[in-house]
Amino acid sequence: MRIALCLLSYRPDQPSGIDRSFGALARGLRALGHEPLVLAAGPAGSLDDREPGLIRLKSVVLPHPATNADVLAALADPAPVVEEVSAVLAEQQVDAVCWGDTLWGLGYLSPAPGGVKSALMVHKIRPGAEDRWQRALAAADVVCPASDYLADCGVQAGLDTASWVTVPNALHTLLPPVPDGRRELLRTAGPVRIVSRADPAKGLAELLEALPAAWDRPVEVVLAEAGFELQPGGQQRTLQACRAAAARRPELVRIRPALGWSEVPEFFAGAAATVISTRVPETFCFTAAEALSVGTPVVGFDLGNVPRLAGPAGRTAALEDGPGALWEQLADLLADEAGYRRASAAAPGRVERFTPAESARALLAALGL
Repeated sequence: MRIALCLLSYRPDQPSGIDRSFGALARGLRALGHEPLVLAAGPAGSLDDREPGLIRLKSVVLPHPATNADVLAALADPAPVVEEVSAVLAEQQVDAVCWGDTLWGLGYLSPAPGGVKSALMVHKIRPGAEDRWQRALAAADVVCPASDYLADCGVQAGLDTASWVTVPNALHTLLPPVPDGRRELLRTAGPVRIVSRADPAKGLAELLEALPAAWDRPVEVVLAEAGFELQPGGQQRTLQACRAAAARRPELVRIRPALGWSEVPEFFAGAAATVISTRVPETFCFTAAEALSVGTPVVGFDLGNVPRLAGPAGRTAALEDGPGALWEQLADLLADEAGYRRASAAAPGRVERFTPAESARALLAALGL
C-alpha cells in the first residue's frame, strides 16, 4: 500500500521528536513492504535524498527557522495547498494519509481526496476551544496519540477518546545494550551526556548553571537547532546561554554539534547517564528512550512521560526543587553500584516495543488497512 505522511517541517535528521517519529514510521512502513510518501514544505534541504519518498510542496515555502506565525501566514489562503496536496495524493494513488499535526501537519485542513482514509497524529493536547484543533479532530477518520501518556491526557482534558488509537513513537535506530563490564566502567568514570533541541523550555542553561562546584566528571551536551521554533530567536538565545554557562566550567562542560538520528543511540552508549531537564511535560521524549535503549539510566523531573517511560531505569526530582535537585539525584545514582546496575538492566526493556515496524503496524491497524 501507499501511505502518505504529511508534516510541513519535516527534514531528515532534524533534531525534533516529531520529525524523528515520522522518519521511523516511514522506515517501518518500508520494512513491512509498503511505500511511504512524506509531504513537506519547501525549500528543499541538503539531506532530502535520505528520505526516498519525500515530496516538497510548491504551495508552502517556510523560512528557516519558522514559527507558528510563519505557517499561518503561508496558509492565510489555504486554497493553493489544499489543491496541491489533494492533487498529489490523487496522482500518487495513496491508500491513506496521516496528518502529522493539527497545523504543521495540515490536519485542520485535511485535504484528502474522497475515499482516502485519514489519521491525525496527536503529539500535544490542544485547548478544547481551539478552532483548528476541533476541525482536525472532526475531519480525521481516526485520531492517533503518539504515546499512552497522551491518550491519558486526552481523557483528563475531557475529550471523547473512545475511538482514539495509540500509534506509539518509534526509535529510528536500535542498538544492543552496553555489556555489563563496560557499563560499570561508565558508572564510575563515564561522562554525563545530554542530547537536545535548543529550546528554552528544555531548561539546559539553567541545568548547566546549577552544576555543583564539586562535580568532577565530564558533561557533554549535544545542542542542535531545528527548522522551527516556538519563540522567535529562542534557539539562538538558548545556544548563547548554554555556551556561556559551559565557558564557566570549560574543564568539564562541552557543547557539541548536532548528531544525525542514527548517531544518537551510539552517543548515549558511551554515557554514564543522561539528564532530561525539560520544565514542561514531555509527551514522549525521544532522547530518554534512546538512552534507555542502550542501558543508559535517565534522570529527570517528575512530570510528563519521562517518569513513566523510565520507571525503575531512572531517578526523578520534584520540578519545584529546581535543576540542582537533578544533579543530586544523578550523583546518588552514580554512587549506588547496586541501584545503578538494576536501573541499567531495566532500561532496554522499557522501550523494546518502540520499533519502526510496530509503529507502522499500529498505524495500519488504526486505519483499518
